[in-house]
Amino acid sequence: MRAVILLWGLRGDDPLDDVAGELRRRREPHVWIDQRDALATRVHLDAGGRSGWVDARSASFALERVTSLYIRSYDAHQLAAIRDGGEAARAHVQAIDASLWCFADVAPILVLNRPSAMSSNNSKPFQAQLIRRHFRGPETVITTDRGAALAFWERHGTVIYKSVSGQRSIVMRLSPADLDRLEDVRWCPTQLQEYVDGTDYRVHVVGDEVFATEVVSGADDYRYATRQGGECELRACELPADIVDRSLALSRALDLPLAGIDLRRTPYGEWYCFEVNPSPCFTYYERHTAQPMTAAVAALLAGGGPH
Repeated sequence: MRAVILLWGLRGDDPLDDVAGELRRRREPHVWIDQRDALATRVHLDAGGRSGWVDARSASFALERVTSLYIRSYDAHQLAAIRDGGEAARAHVQAIDASLWCFADVAPILVLNRPSAMSSNNSKPFQAQLIRRHFRGPETVITTDRGAALAFWERHGTVIYKSVSGQRSIVMRLSPADLDRLEDVRWCPTQLQEYVDGTDYRVHVVGDEVFATEVVSGADDYRYATRQGGECELRACELPADIVDRSLALSRALDLPLAGIDLRRTPYGEWYCFEVNPSPCFTYYERHTAQPMTAAVAALLAGGGPH
């Protein structure tokens, strides 16, 4: 029975596409489950969730052949064919997702990353508690009380606000102009954090390898620097040995063989960690720094084996 690497997500997604290209270059057998073909895909999972078969447009194979799995799945219900396909289409996709999530969580293979491990990102406050075992974190308050929010702001002088969920949000600094809107926190638990001055670093952990990128930007959220009227420069860099060790320890503690860790070094040499992305778009950083992250992910998947 020939072993294969399984990729699950959307063709056209940069990390998946680049890893697939590297696997082809290495002549590593791999198969896709493309979510755009969900209505033409069938998944049968045997009792226990570790075996079964997949009949997809690109290939049909037994799940026992899979030695490693790279997940970059999206909400397939948002695809036009599913959204417009009625209840039957939605039920079909839900069944596929449930089967593959189950397989990803229990199969004795390498998974980047297991759903149960990625779930820590669904609650930023919960993840922050796990992070603090390895890195310092900014003082934080989550509140629906305007008075508590105002007191936190006055105590720290400069604060930022961000989402408490795993959904991407733009990190913004509170300004005096926001004072009139502070009453709005009553309608939604809002996360406020002390502003930590310093230089940002994105650290990608791939198995036992660490790739560090220094971010040179004056924006509150460098991902949206141009939108905020600023610029962003990414530079490959070397981290202190203890920060490398702590980054590896954090990814292992979260059971994330592939992780994007957001750090900031203050002018006084203190290191803060803000969050850990369990499905990082590492290709964005690779294209700016030429660090071989795609090759590292492909090599990790090719190693596969029981986990």
